[in-house]
Amino acid sequence: MEYTKHEVITCERCGDKIECKANNYTQCQCAQVSLNLNELQYISENYEECMCAHCLEELAKEYRESLKI
Repeated sequence: MEYTKHEVITCERCGDKIECKANNYTQCQCAQVSLNLNELQYISENYEECMCAHCLEELAKEYRESLKI
């Protein structure tokens, strides 16, 4: 059995297991994704729980592409 120091949670969007480091935010995988205020608002309007960095990047891209319409 693998021991993790932080809580393992499920990404709300894709269902992958991720290690949440909310108590050490700068080391959490989601902190590596830079989101501007509009991207953050777009994501928070559609999701409430934590997500993996990959999904955050995809949603930020989705938001930017929606502006090109």
